Amino acid sequence: MERDRDSRGVDATTPNVARLYDYYLGGKDNFSADREAAERILAIAPEVRLAARENRAFLGRAVRFLAETGITQFLDIGTGLPTQGSVHEVASTVVDRPRVVYVDNDPVVLIHARALLEDDGLTTVVEGDLRRPEDILRHPAVVEAIDFNRPVGLLLAAIMHFVTEEDKPARILATLREALPPGSHLVLSHGTRDARPAAVDTGTRVYRQATSPLVLRSRPEIEAMFEGFELVDPGVVWLPQWRPYRSDASLLRPESSLILCGVGRKI
Repeated sequence: MERDRDSRGVDATTPNVARLYDYYLGGKDNFSADREAAERILAIAPEVRLAARENRAFLGRAVRFLAETGITQFLDIGTGLPTQGSVHEVASTVVDRPRVVYVDNDPVVLIHARALLEDDGLTTVVEGDLRRPEDILRHPAVVEAIDFNRPVGLLLAAIMHFVTEEDKPARILATLREALPPGSHLVLSHGTRDARPAAVDTGTRVYRQATSPLVLRSRPEIEAMFEGFELVDPGVVWLPQWRPYRSDASLLRPESSLILCGVGRKI
């Protein structure tokens, strides 16, 4: 299997952030290099598995919330490997025929997503890099699928912490924000070192050997990413604290999710 993937131009020897995430979620679309790197991280921060699960759960709740407010089109950048409860599946439980564009720059993600969605006329898979938001916004498939005259759900779940300061995250967010009409929503989750700084610092060193470095930011820095958006209640909180469906044991120590999140509405 690894040899077959490698023949399609996929690097199986360098830990890959999408495949690491897949491993944390218990998936099988990963290679030995990914598993070895993931286990090094889990040895010092076993909460990472919880963080991955909670992030997927937050994304699902946020998408449902957006759909319930009337959002029918979603732009999911840094979508990661397809898994149960993907954006189009969640949105479809609330609105009829939602339009969803998945954007990623990882070849494994693109291969799997296109295979899974090839017969779905409502979803589009686009190759794109968050660090070049202009290219995403003017991609023909994005322009065809998303009507930027109507509110859009912009999803940046666990992706901005792979954007370095040299990549100018404020510029990236401003470019995307300016393309959105009023009433659009930003869904964002971002890793922070606020809970366990020593452990997560060790984890960031492992990610330096992966396809993208991990840049953890403070709560004020993450809150600043919502500039131009009005945060909806409860604001920027730990993953399990954002509008949970029911009581959850992880709420006893929500900081163990390691990731802060929020949803903002463009004014």
